[in-house]
Amino acid sequence: MSELIIWSYDWVPEGPRGFVRDLRLRWACEEAGLAYAVRTIPFDGRQTNHLARQPFGQIPFLDDGGVQIFESGAGLLHLARKSDKLMPSDPVGEAETLQWTIAALNSIEMVTVPWWFLNISGDADNGLTGWMTQRLGHVERVLSEREWLVGGRFTVADLLMADVLRVPKVRAFGDRPASEAYVARVTARPAFKKAQADQIALFGAADVTRAG
Repeated sequence: MSELIIWSYDWVPEGPRGFVRDLRLRWACEEAGLAYAVRTIPFDGRQTNHLARQPFGQIPFLDDGGVQIFESGAGLLHLARKSDKLMPSDPVGEAETLQWTIAALNSIEMVTVPWWFLNISGDADNGLTGWMTQRLGHVERVLSEREWLVGGRFTVADLLMADVLRVPKVRAFGDRPASEAYVARVTARPAFKKAQADQIALFGAADVTRAG
């Protein structure tokens, strides 16, 4: 079996630690019991130092033998197809998992990320607030009726949706008890705790090197 390699930065400032998106791929591997290694590229010069591998100068990207994938969502779906712990093998369960995974990226994160950027830039009452309120309200309605997004069990769709919703400003936005319980339930999983701790430890260890 080929070795899975997850690529991240060698260091990030303290603020985003525990939220950098290589965590999604680490978490998926931990859930599925897939062996993997983490390798890094320099944070300094990141805008241009790996454009041949990731055309937008971002991380993570994934190597799986001869398969190379960028974008965390694409990497997650690749990993999900390796284990029924992440995605059911039946056609209906797979289709439902795919649609909710894409929904987390395309219907939720595409709103929450620009809203978050505007918010931290000082524009708290920006034009995206109403749109985000509506989208999060739809998710709240769904989560008030079910424990998991697909077929009564955890899937990669829950991993991604919870990762989008757990961003502090998004999580604190509005009164959404079902969503709050959902995020708490998903992030209590041992695989998440290990993936997050490992990421924070990697970046923390680099502090010493940079200080020297």
